[in-house]
Amino acid sequence: MPRKVVVRLKGGLGNQLFCYASARRLAWANDAELVLDAVSGFKYDYRYRRSYALGPFQIPARLATHAEQLEPFGRLRRFFARKISAHKPLDQRRYIQQIGVEFDSRILKLHLQEGTTYFDAFGQSELYFSDVRELLEKDLVMSDPNDQPNQVMAQQVSECLSVALHVRWFDDGNAEQSSNMSLAYYSEAITQILAKIGKAHFFVFSDRPAAAVALLKPILQWQPYTVVIHNTVIGNAEADFWLMRQCRHFIIGNSTFAWWAAWLGESNHDDVQVFAPSRNVNPEQSVTAWGFPGLLPERWTVL
Repeated sequence: MPRKVVVRLKGGLGNQLFCYASARRLAWANDAELVLDAVSGFKYDYRYRRSYALGPFQIPARLATHAEQLEPFGRLRRFFARKISAHKPLDQRRYIQQIGVEFDSRILKLHLQEGTTYFDAFGQSELYFSDVRELLEKDLVMSDPNDQPNQVMAQQVSECLSVALHVRWFDDGNAEQSSNMSLAYYSEAITQILAKIGKAHFFVFSDRPAAAVALLKPILQWQPYTVVIHNTVIGNAEADFWLMRQCRHFIIGNSTFAWWAAWLGESNHDDVQVFAPSRNVNPEQSVTAWGFPGLLPERWTVL
C-alpha cells in the first residue's frame, strides 16, 4: 500500500509554510504522497479567521478530500486518533502531533508505515527541511504581481542596497507582557547592519504601517526609507511577502511571515545579512512563540 502524508495546515502564511516545509521533507524522505488539509486547521479559528494561504506558490500537492480531513465528526476523530497514537512509538503512529515548539530530531529519522499518516505540527525550524532547500525553493516560487504599485516598488528595491525591515504588532504595546519588539532592538539592528554594508535604503513592512513609522521615526529619520503601505490597505499580504523577498538584506521582527521572506530571500543575492531578535516569547502568555531552540538559523545575526 502506498504511503501518504496528510499535513494539517494552520496559522497565518508563515506558519503554514513551516507546516508545509516540514511535511514536504517527511513525505520526500519516505517516498510518500503529500496531501494538504487546508480546512480543518482553520475551521475553529474564530479569533483570526485565517484560511489557506499557499495558493500563490507552485506547490506540487493536492488538497485533501473530505474523508482525508477526517470528516465527518473531524474534531472527535482527531481527538481519538491523537490519544491512540500517543501510546505508540513515534514510527508506529498514524497521527503525529508535535508537542511543544522546540526542534524534535526524531521527525528526521521517521520511517512511516504504509497507508496514511496525519502530520499535525508547525515544524518551526529549518532543521526539519534544510536538506531539501532546493526542492522547497522550486515549490515556493511566486508569480510577480502585475499591478503598477508593486512593479514600481520592486524596481526601487532592485536599484539600491535594500533592507526589508519588518514590524509585527501583536498588541497595543501597553501591556506588561507585550510581545512587540522594542525600538532598542531595531536601533541596534540598524546600527549593526550599516556597519556591515555601509549604507542602505530601508523598506518598512508592517501589519500596522502608521504605528511602525511612529515607532521607528527616531532612528530612521536620518536614513533613506520607504514605508510599503499599498498592499496593507487592500489586504494583499502575499504581495508584501513577494516584495520582501526581493530585498538584499533583512531585519525581521518576531514573525514567521518575515522569517520565511528572509529565508527564501537569501537565495536571491550573495552575502545576505539577516538580523533577528533573540527575545523569548512564551506561547502560554502570547498569541505567538519566539526564541525557542532551533527557530533561528545559526548564520543569522541574533540580537
